[in-house]
Amino acid sequence: MENFVDFETLSSGDVFGGVLLGFFVWFAVRHIVAGFYTVDQNQRAVKTILGRAVRVGISSTSDLPMAASLRPDEKERYSYPQVRVIQPGGPYFKWPWEKIHKVSIATQTVNMAFDPESPGANNNGTMLDAVTKDHLNTGLTGQLRYRVSEQNLYAYVFGVSRPFIHVMGYFVSILRERIANFEAPKRNPESTDAITESASVHGVSINDLRKNLRDLNEHMDQESQSSVARYGITLDACLITGIDPPPEVESALAAINTAHNHVSSEVSLAQAGADQKIVQSRRAVEIETLKAQAEVEPLIAVAQQLAAIKKGGPGVLPAYLRNVRLGLFQKADRVFMEIKE
Repeated sequence: MENFVDFETLSSGDVFGGVLLGFFVWFAVRHIVAGFYTVDQNQRAVKTILGRAVRVGISSTSDLPMAASLRPDEKERYSYPQVRVIQPGGPYFKWPWEKIHKVSIATQTVNMAFDPESPGANNNGTMLDAVTKDHLNTGLTGQLRYRVSEQNLYAYVFGVSRPFIHVMGYFVSILRERIANFEAPKRNPESTDAITESASVHGVSINDLRKNLRDLNEHMDQESQSSVARYGITLDACLITGIDPPPEVESALAAINTAHNHVSSEVSLAQAGADQKIVQSRRAVEIETLKAQAEVEPLIAVAQQLAAIKKGGPGVLPAYLRNVRLGLFQKADRVFMEIKE
């Protein structure tokens, strides 16, 4: 006999009980078993209850040191609450009305010319265009290293929809503003570097940028410190590696640099020759001074000896002089004496 279920013989109570049992099984699998989760080592998580993040008291990012990088008018705008951060580990459990937002805090590196909204821009994300103060369109290459800040996860998860796009736009705007207004730092006019710089060609902004690339990177690091308070992303390093002029001015810049190097070399040689002559003159003065001291020292010694003899009594010095004169007479072959008439 075939095994089958006769639904007509089932009572309404049996049908309701089956439906209720199926609901409990679905609920247990969907919300209880699936409610367990883990957090990886390079991740942090934030829990929301009915859409509201679990917060830590009433503290905000304005109370943290990161707020020092903001202007006074920005501190109120970028004041985010502190949320409870779920550390790596598990398994943890969440209820159906709770949601977990996992974020990777691993350090990542990206080309500074990369445009998240348009990957084909900036020469396919390889070179960033910027205009210098003398209206030259130059290309910039480099890297940007960043990571999500654990202290400001609220800004990253809930502050803006796509925080990385905001950070890249913020960084590019600062960089282009700096390139457009960059001026070489003034040197001490009494230093050797200032003498060399006086022979160089001034007003070429690309040369100034290349010579002061370290100062440019340090400025970008300082200006990017506020990104952690704004968007919850820490810019660990901003490394500009290349500044390339347009092809049509490359030859002119090469000629200018060649002339600058030649003039700098001539100035350096002249400076070295002058320094050498100064050293030789000082040495000659020292030698002549030592010779004069060598001639004066015996006279000083004789004067001191005569003064000591004179202190011995009134007749000691004449007797000493007579003995000296007699010794000289013995050594002389001829003596010419003056006769008083």
